[in-house]
Amino acid sequence: MTPALANIPVLETERLVLRAPEAGDLDAVAAFYASPRSAFAGGPLDPAHAWRQLAIEIGHWPMRGYGRWTVVRRDTGARAGLVGIIHPPAWPEPELGWDLFDGHEGQGLASEAARAVRDHCYRTLGWTTLISLIAPDNTRSAALARRLGARIDGRFDHIRHGSLDIWRHPAPEEIAA
Repeated sequence: MTPALANIPVLETERLVLRAPEAGDLDAVAAFYASPRSAFAGGPLDPAHAWRQLAIEIGHWPMRGYGRWTVVRRDTGARAGLVGIIHPPAWPEPELGWDLFDGHEGQGLASEAARAVRDHCYRTLGWTTLISLIAPDNTRSAALARRLGARIDGRFDHIRHGSLDIWRHPAPEEIAA
């Protein structure tokens, strides 16, 4: 691991380990971005652009101090996706985002990982709010946001992805109640 990534915390849940993204994740990331599953994440992408996307995931950490983790299944060691916080310059505020790789959907892994990330942001980083940006026709992500307690709180017009719903996650005190 490079020194810039050495301080990224490892988050653990019952079924998952969320760890720093690394170059060894490329095959899994490239397979995701080559598939139709990546349509709401800017894909499909060719291998060169998938490499660039992984470089963005890795580079986000030293630039912002937070980012997305590679989600690894405890039972198999398989890379199951990318979940965490992104905040490119054009974004309205930090976004809790999730992308699950093929074969790992429908098992509650995204909600388990997203809850761990949200808990980290609220308890460790001291944040009081998070959003998720979701395309109106991305019904599976909207359903997950709803299960996490998020509610639609406006729209964001993205230059490339079009009009996105802003889903506001409950504040720490709402979750505790």
